[in-house]
Amino acid sequence: MTALAWSLGAYHPQGLLQRLDEGVVIGDGGFVFALEKRGYVKAGPWTPEAAVQYPDAVRQLHREFLRAGSDVMQAFTFYASDDKLSNRGNESSAKYTCRGINDAACRLAREVAEEGNGLVAGGLSQTPTYLSGMSKADTQKEFQKQVDVFVENKVDFLISEYFEHVEEMEWAIEVCLKSGLPVVASMCIGPEGDLHGVSAGECAVRMAKAGAHVVGINCHFDPFITLEGLRKMKAALDAAKIKVHLIAQPLAFHTPDATKQGFIDLPEFPFGLEPRICTRWDMHRYAREAYDLGVRFIGGCCGFEPYHIRALAEELAKERKQLPAGSEKHEQWAGGLRMHTKPWVRARGNRQYWESLRPASGRPDCPSMSKPDAWGVTAGDEILKQKKGATTDAEISALAQKKA
Repeated sequence: MTALAWSLGAYHPQGLLQRLDEGVVIGDGGFVFALEKRGYVKAGPWTPEAAVQYPDAVRQLHREFLRAGSDVMQAFTFYASDDKLSNRGNESSAKYTCRGINDAACRLAREVAEEGNGLVAGGLSQTPTYLSGMSKADTQKEFQKQVDVFVENKVDFLISEYFEHVEEMEWAIEVCLKSGLPVVASMCIGPEGDLHGVSAGECAVRMAKAGAHVVGINCHFDPFITLEGLRKMKAALDAAKIKVHLIAQPLAFHTPDATKQGFIDLPEFPFGLEPRICTRWDMHRYAREAYDLGVRFIGGCCGFEPYHIRALAEELAKERKQLPAGSEKHEQWAGGLRMHTKPWVRARGNRQYWESLRPASGRPDCPSMSKPDAWGVTAGDEILKQKKGATTDAEISALAQKKA
């Protein structure tokens, strides 16, 4: 490993698909959760107006992911469609619209990407329009407004991510393909498939047949459940004799007790998830298992901090022929611990110790698993129709009674 160079990104003139053909592309981590913890994003709406309100915070997080080894600067455009922004309490101002936020986010991502030869991705996600049961034309209108801004900003590729229903994903891919850019399609599902009962394997085949160049899973589940879903996707793609690249961008939270809708159903979501956080050693294992499965776009979603991404880049350093700049002060596998003042800590400075560790939670009265809420509502259910106003006290009381 000592022969590998530190780098903010080796020189890669190619675009996304060429890089995937030649090796591994490391994605970035989770922006909405990281910035919520730092006080820049409102939990609940999870909308990205921070790209306009607090550009320095967004820029800094991009830089930390770049230093940790990310090859992709995904513009902070999650949930930045006009229908989502308007029904989540954003101010009535042009700068807080889809156009204003997406434009600002693209410029920030490009600024940092050029510091390390990274790629810029414009991302779009599921819409309140679809969840409320509106038409294909209405839904695609929301997608088109986002894609128009991405094309104007000359992003390198598009990511359609965080879709719970493959039908809406197909509609998004159709719009994205009109741009002429490479299209990544990534659903927030687990091994059971989408919320309308379409299997994970069929979702992958449908995304590929719709024209996506890269297909896979992001969010909602931990790295290892995500890889279970991807194994099913890969098997279905192989059976259909379809060749596409695979992407994995899971949570950084352990979710063995989550049901079909993932971590949103866990009672700890979103403010009590910290005891579930994956260690960097979990991430080494995830990176290796993903690579061995054939996944070449490997990154993270909610909960992923820069040190998690650094672990991915370090695990795959030999394949990538470089270590991230963020490893300069780190020394892979805790070699720096051998300089600690306490001998029992120095004894931990080896890979075997950390790979075999079973970390304790420090919470003796807490269960190891939770009971998910699992209400089972999805697109087409009356209760899921989206609205602009905040939920009233009376509505909260009714929802609490339903939960009980």
